[in-house]
Amino acid sequence: MAGDIWIISDTHLNHRNILGFTDHVTGKPIRPGFDNIAEMNEYIIEQWNSLVKKGDRVIHCGDVFFGPKEEFLPMWKRLHGSKQLILGNHDDAKFFAKNELVTKIYMWMPMHEHGIMLSHVPLHETQLRRGVPGKEHEPNQPYLVNVHGHIHQKQSPPGPYRCVCVEHTDYKPVHIEDLRVETAPVYNDL
Repeated sequence: MAGDIWIISDTHLNHRNILGFTDHVTGKPIRPGFDNIAEMNEYIIEQWNSLVKKGDRVIHCGDVFFGPKEEFLPMWKRLHGSKQLILGNHDDAKFFAKNELVTKIYMWMPMHEHGIMLSHVPLHETQLRRGVPGKEHEPNQPYLVNVHGHIHQKQSPPGPYRCVCVEHTDYKPVHIEDLRVETAPVYNDL
């Protein structure tokens, strides 16, 4: 029996500088509550493993880690599940492939059966239309919901978007069923 599917983005494991990043509007830290990077790393690992079981599949929507690769590898091995990667702007595809850290690497991933399109950055609305091939740009075609990362604490654009950055999810992966869209919405105001 296949395991569950989980989605997460922008863990930024071992990214020392992220603890000093602030929201440019509020001036508040984007990752408050951590005294140091080791504490943040450990919390993310605990949150991940509290939900993900060994036989589950995790799709990481990019920006996995920063810093020395040899420090990252032991952390990655502690995380449960079979992992796939949607490349983020800070990910090294060759490193992930060479070290067999993920089963697949994507630029984006449509999951029509769930009504979603996974990506690192929010995609343009025209890439989210679904329906009759060749008629995707006609009015009133339903949309796939773009499940994305990249924007950290900021809100997703209006329309068919859902951010799974750890800042939005209490550092936990999100179960695919919580993202599923049976009938994708029609957005006429985009």
